[in-house]
Amino acid sequence: MPHSASAKKRHRQNLRNRERNRVVKSDIKSKIRKVLEAITAGDVPTAKEQFRGMAKSTDRAAASGTIHRNRAARIKSRISARVKNAEKGTVAVKPAAKGRKVTAKAKS
Repeated sequence: MPHSASAKKRHRQNLRNRERNRVVKSDIKSKIRKVLEAITAGDVPTAKEQFRGMAKSTDRAAASGTIHRNRAARIKSRISARVKNAEKGTVAVKPAAKGRKVTAKAKS
């Protein structure tokens, strides 16, 4: 627990900023989910519209320092690639988690 007045103030600021950052990050994740759901449903125009809003939110979060600018760029790049593939008619499924290779075993 903080003892000095400056430490108490800093603690209050940290709590307030943490809540603000959580809201922003949650909003970005929700917007990403909406884009991916639109892609999965095959609704490309909606996916493009949702992507614009998502890109704006990630850029704003990066500008304010909530997320790193490279993370914002990485998110936009990956989602943009999926939207473009959906336009072409190919929907890519999410790759398996790293280190978890699924292989079919042959029955003997």
